[in-house]
Amino acid sequence: MIVFRHIDSPVGLLMIAAGDDGLRHIEFANPRHPNRMHGDWRQADSDTLHAAEIQLGEYFDGKRRDFDLPLAPHGTEFQLQVWRELARIAYGATLNYAQLAQRIDNPSAIRAVGAANGRNPLPIVLPCHRVIGTDGAMVGFGGGVAVKQFLLRLEGALPEEARGLF
Repeated sequence: MIVFRHIDSPVGLLMIAAGDDGLRHIEFANPRHPNRMHGDWRQADSDTLHAAEIQLGEYFDGKRRDFDLPLAPHGTEFQLQVWRELARIAYGATLNYAQLAQRIDNPSAIRAVGAANGRNPLPIVLPCHRVIGTDGAMVGFGGGVAVKQFLLRLEGALPEEARGLF
């Protein structure tokens, strides 16, 4: 069974969901790739959801740089590989899609890396917002470009080229 709840945040309402194995989803109010909620889902609370809400609040307050949560994203082996690498991008740093493909030892998979990044079920915690275009452009983010820019500004990582665009 998957339990979920909605929480308020500076980037709008977030839906967080967890199973017995850990946090499964963080979803923005108007997601680019909405979760299809397969299986048994119930609106409820859990220790994992409680911890996620606290840690996300600390992140938005500028008091947390790393998350310490049990994570259980579901995806293909390639997606999981990309998502594990997202977790290694330091707070306040950015990479472009080519660099991310290099880091998973698959430099020709730039488009596939972009697709996996776009399907990340745990944005913010697995910081796909830290992946930007080669030219510093705010490209592709499930929460929208304005949210991506907000998160990068919060971390002090907003590229000079993107400042003042929104």
